[in-house]
Amino acid sequence: MRQLAARPRTRAELARALARRGISEETTAEVLDRYDEVGIIDDAAFSRAWVTSRHAGRGLARRALANELRKHGVDSDTAGEALEQLDDSTEAETARSLVDRKLRTARGEPEQIFRRLVSMLARKGYAPGVAIRAVKDALAAQSAEAAEFADQVDADALAEAQSAMEADADLTRPPDPD
Repeated sequence: MRQLAARPRTRAELARALARRGISEETTAEVLDRYDEVGIIDDAAFSRAWVTSRHAGRGLARRALANELRKHGVDSDTAGEALEQLDDSTEAETARSLVDRKLRTARGEPEQIFRRLVSMLARKGYAPGVAIRAVKDALAAQSAEAAEFADQVDADALAEAQSAMEADADLTRPPDPD
């Protein structure tokens, strides 16, 4: 109960906490089943709230949110249902909003700013195409020099190259121990 007093938790998080305390799996299952029955834990509600909060607060994209939910022990079906709240247009709007906010204080050459902003969106889980288009559009609206640079950017070609590099990185990355 102390775990739940701090913030909502998933069933898997509570199971790990009980296991650390040396509680048997049988007792853990009984307790968590009862919590589930009375509505104290609800992975679906946790997932929906997590997606809404982290997308609005931190601007995270579906891919980053899916990773976070997986780390919290939410199964892929439940996570998928929660992520359905975010559609492509919502994600694109959020990416553009993040870029506009960062662009106000960005200093440097348009190419340097472009790389920084695309990298920022990539760290937040945005697909290469979404990130590149958001930055290109924001730069085009900023100034004549930035618009000239943005006109030279081929968003589709860059997105394909970025996707290919990510696929290569996935092949060389060791498997997740979970």
